[in-house]
Amino acid sequence: MVHCDIEKAMDKLKLKNIRVTPQRFAVLEYLYTYPGHPTVEEIYKALVDKYPNLSVTTVYNNLRVFKKLGLVKELTFGDASRRYDAVTTEHYHVVCSICGIMHDVEFLEPQQIKEYVEQKTNFTIAQYRLELQGICPDCAKEGRQLPTG
Repeated sequence: MVHCDIEKAMDKLKLKNIRVTPQRFAVLEYLYTYPGHPTVEEIYKALVDKYPNLSVTTVYNNLRVFKKLGLVKELTFGDASRRYDAVTTEHYHVVCSICGIMHDVEFLEPQQIKEYVEQKTNFTIAQYRLELQGICPDCAKEGRQLPTG
């Protein structure tokens, strides 16, 4: 997956007359360089030492602006947390059912799957996502297992 070019994102902010504060740039840069899909709290914890005036509210407000401009996607999955993804093109995710870590997955072209499902069901698909769940290598190495029901 290719993250949006941070310079293009900065240009988009400037074009919309949105001031690029050091904190705003830090949040954006973190999203565009972090390999996963962080939560607001994870972003805050990663940046607060370098930006002591940063608050969770500031992170949230910046993410709201980025989302509105199409610079990031907000993801909600089974754990009810919101995670943010700088890859805004359609793609899939694999999620650890134990620790919640999430990674992008290269898979069949999303558009092909959408068209196939539309053809087979006569539905008009407006949105779609595929989430694969399992146990990540770190949790497996630690011997962590899903609770049995």
